[in-house]
Amino acid sequence: MKRRTRARALFLGGFALWFAAIWIFWNTPVVYPIQVFVVFLHEIGHGIAAIATGGRIDRITLNPRLGGACYCPGGNAFITLSAGYLGSLFFGVLIVEGGRRAGRNAHRVTAGIGVAVVLLTLLFVRSAFGLLFGIAFGAFLLVLAQRLSAEWNRGLLTVLGLTSCLYAILDIKSDVIDRPYLPSDAYMLAELTGVPTVVWGVLWITIALVVSGWLVRRLWRDL
Repeated sequence: MKRRTRARALFLGGFALWFAAIWIFWNTPVVYPIQVFVVFLHEIGHGIAAIATGGRIDRITLNPRLGGACYCPGGNAFITLSAGYLGSLFFGVLIVEGGRRAGRNAHRVTAGIGVAVVLLTLLFVRSAFGLLFGIAFGAFLLVLAQRLSAEWNRGLLTVLGLTSCLYAILDIKSDVIDRPYLPSDAYMLAELTGVPTVVWGVLWITIALVVSGWLVRRLWRDL
């Protein structure tokens, strides 16, 4: 019982420190690589949705200002447009759950993500910054997978996954709620459906908050 209490206390302390660090260092080089990684996941989400509904990916671009675009003609526009912010949320859940279920083999999940990032970058990314980032970040994950212990690999996956979920919430708020006039996914979806941009933003943030809460609760129950 004492061991479980201690583990939960460490989890709460670690979670608080992680959240504080993300909040404080959000616009600094410390968090920047993870931010770009989540933008990459966002664009991949669009691409996968397009392919799943009969479209294709022509190219993906990333830029140093945390911007990106996925040129994916065809497919279902409603699903494709919805799969950006929600895609980074979904991938965040997959990353956390992958580390959670892998146990001592968490390094394989980290390595698998690294390989996937490199392959997807080579296949679809067509901007100089995006190519450089994708190859470097994927290679870095492969190195960490080999050098870190199972516990540290699980921690890394938890941080990557939860940050992806958090970024989805903050990004939706910034792009959709605070600046509904921007040509965001929600803006284009509003033009497609006639439903206001803010409505889509509120809906997506609600989904992101519920899913993130569910994910943290699962991590808590494991302790």
